[in-house]
Amino acid sequence: MRRLQRAIATALAALALSTTVAGVGWGFDIANWQWTRVTEAAPWARRAGLQVVEHWNLLFLMGGRTPVSSPIPGASVIWNDVWLSWDQGSTWRPIVPAGRRAMWPARAYFQAVTKGPFIYVLGGQNFRVSPQGVPVSDFFNDVWRSYDGVRWREMTGGADPLLRWTGRAGLSAAVLGDYIYVMGGSKNDDQAIGGPGGPPRIYFNDVWRSRDGEVWEEVTSNAEWTPRAGAVVVAKDKFLYLLGGEDGFLCNPTRPDRCPPYYNDVWRSRDGATWELVTAAAGWSARPGHQCVVTDGQFVCFGGFGLPATPFDPPANPMDVWVSRDGASWEQVSDSPWNATSPGDIKYDFDALTVRTWRGPAILTFGGDRETFNFADPTNYLRVDHDVWRFAPPRPR
Repeated sequence: MRRLQRAIATALAALALSTTVAGVGWGFDIANWQWTRVTEAAPWARRAGLQVVEHWNLLFLMGGRTPVSSPIPGASVIWNDVWLSWDQGSTWRPIVPAGRRAMWPARAYFQAVTKGPFIYVLGGQNFRVSPQGVPVSDFFNDVWRSYDGVRWREMTGGADPLLRWTGRAGLSAAVLGDYIYVMGGSKNDDQAIGGPGGPPRIYFNDVWRSRDGEVWEEVTSNAEWTPRAGAVVVAKDKFLYLLGGEDGFLCNPTRPDRCPPYYNDVWRSRDGATWELVTAAAGWSARPGHQCVVTDGQFVCFGGFGLPATPFDPPANPMDVWVSRDGASWEQVSDSPWNATSPGDIKYDFDALTVRTWRGPAILTFGGDRETFNFADPTNYLRVDHDVWRFAPPRPR
């Protein structure tokens, strides 16, 4: 614990320096930014559906799923470990081992945010096999918080479950003003990718908020945007922005006009209760599994899943990076995120965040999925990453 406290103190001093120097304002033409791999093989396991937050100028990586070879589609190791980096992703050490008790249950496709002195973990799902040998998931609506990433407190354990949002995965969360907002997501396993023949998948478009993660208020049960999972929500200019997502994994013959069932619309709200449409179709293609971050007052969106014509066709993930200042007008600035040379190099269900360096802002990405769900390919499950990349202005010569 003393080592962690010293790391926090050192990081806070570095934060003061980087904040001062980073204000010079060079390198903001994102079309000139470059991708650099920070580490090809981090010590944490390959994983998708993970979360990374910056807290006390340190990076905390946690959770996610690692696919395993199994005759059961979707079989995975689910994590509840926490890893710390003090050098923006180059070096990592575990501060919470996997399987530790008095800790949030292992999960993937959850959300983590920071507010005040705390990290919050919200929602998500696990993977397990029923006694009948059927793959099933539990969907969480618990909330945990921690000051240091090591000691965690469950905020909703004693609360009436009817007074908070339904358990879900693929939810979206962000902090705006005094509130943590949670919205969207889905529950029940998708039969298209190996889910059991149980209840159909349900998608949400409700919005909830809380000041402390313990007491929750539903601000709307039916937002103006279509129910969905996998949307990105970010805070910018005193608004919440919701971008993209999906309400199905594969095309549904009963909805030929929604094939694939993905979105590229953008909505915004000041309070989570009332939403206005910014654009029905952004410049980038409809997609789930993508990320959007805000840097220098601009949205930067990239990555995501693209549906091939059949599982046996090559990957169709989108090769592009898009920027916008208002969410309505978009400009493509690159066709090679992660220095991609083909759609098979493009990640989805990764995590990304903006950090400050002495040279200005940079975007970091962590892990991610490149599986194609071609179950005839015995190595398909290995297309999950444990690397860290930086997208930043070129180094001065």
